[in-house]
Amino acid sequence: MDWLTSMSQLNWLAILLAFISSLVIGFIWYMPAVLGRRWMEAIGKTEEDLKKIDGGTRIWIPMSVAAALTSIVLAVLIGRLDVHGSLPAALFALVIGVVFRAGGHAIHNGFAGKPSAVTVIDSGHDIVAMTVAGAIIGAMQ
Repeated sequence: MDWLTSMSQLNWLAILLAFISSLVIGFIWYMPAVLGRRWMEAIGKTEEDLKKIDGGTRIWIPMSVAAALTSIVLAVLIGRLDVHGSLPAALFALVIGVVFRAGGHAIHNGFAGKPSAVTVIDSGHDIVAMTVAGAIIGAMQ
C-alpha cells in the first residue's frame, strides 16, 4: 500500500508534539476549574467516583493509543493530501474533527440518551485538540 510507504517520510517529531499537545489540552480541558466540573455533573459523577474507576492508571493506555493514532493518521492525511502550512493544516484538522469526532459523539451520545452538555464538552475537546495537532504537523512539514 502506497500510504504505508509514506509512513517512513512522516515527521515523527511533529507527531510526537501533536500527541503531547492533545494530552495537555485534555488535561486542561477536563480540569474541574475549566470544564471538568460541568462535565462531571453532566455524566452524573463526582471526583471521588472517577477516582474509584476500575483499571486505575490502565485507563490511560487506550486513551494514549487513540491520541497517538489520531496524530499519526492526521499526519498521513495532511501529507498525502498535500496540505502545506500551519493554518491550512489546522483548518483541515478542524473539519476532520467536526465531521468525524464531533459527529461520532453526537450520534453515539444521542442514541445513548446522554445530556447534550457531554457531547458539547467532549466534541469541543476533540475539535480543539485535533486543530492544534494539525497546526503543529502543518508547521513542521
